[in-house]
Amino acid sequence: MDRCNRLRYYADLIVVLTQKELKVRYKRSFLGYLWSIANPLALSVVFFVAFKIVMRIQIENYTLFLISGLFPWQWFSNSVNSATMVFVGNASLIKKVNFRRETLVIATVMNDMFHFALSIPVIVVFLFFYGLKPSLWWIPGIPALLLVQFVMTFGIALAVSAINLLFRDIERIIQIVTTLIFYVTPIIYAEDMVPAEYKSLVLLNPLSALILSWRKLFMNGIFDGAAVGLAAIYSLVMLAVGYLVFRRLRWRFAEVL
Repeated sequence: MDRCNRLRYYADLIVVLTQKELKVRYKRSFLGYLWSIANPLALSVVFFVAFKIVMRIQIENYTLFLISGLFPWQWFSNSVNSATMVFVGNASLIKKVNFRRETLVIATVMNDMFHFALSIPVIVVFLFFYGLKPSLWWIPGIPALLLVQFVMTFGIALAVSAINLLFRDIERIIQIVTTLIFYVTPIIYAEDMVPAEYKSLVLLNPLSALILSWRKLFMNGIFDGAAVGLAAIYSLVMLAVGYLVFRRLRWRFAEVL
């Protein structure tokens, strides 16, 4: 099989696997797609009541502020947490068919990316509610950030999925870690609320630059090249580390599964 045919084969395989993930997620589900936005919207209500009404946090258009961070966060969190069981859950397929195992992780991340893309119209509705409107910067900005977040999420998910085959406790550890990362990422609070001595620590969090880039694009119509560039660097590092871990451990897949 030449390179062109091989690429076409894996592209078709990823499409089929992604479709399978979508069908499994919505099997016997009445509300279907609405479940993909129900969780971040529910969290937005909780945080709005807690921080805007009770604590009276001074952030303009706070509901829009919340969902512009929660929607991309949900994509990342769902993909990374789901990745822990990707190889375990597809053990029978891995044993019977010879294919690149990382395509299973790609399909998982693409599935959640698809749901995130479908949540963008909800953000548009809230923009109009607050008297704002989408910017022309969305046209290049959304694809660019989708790519950056996909690469970052895939890199982390690839490492997590491989490690969990050998150390099953990783599944529970990742759930705890993602929860901790959520609160150290400026999602429910603004980055300028962080004390000056800790701001550098916030930027060390790879998710911070990414979430801030999404929020500036959605709320202000600004494509922040510096923030996107920093997020892109983090994503490439995550991809390199994730693929290195995967290559180091994939030879043990057969004996573990």
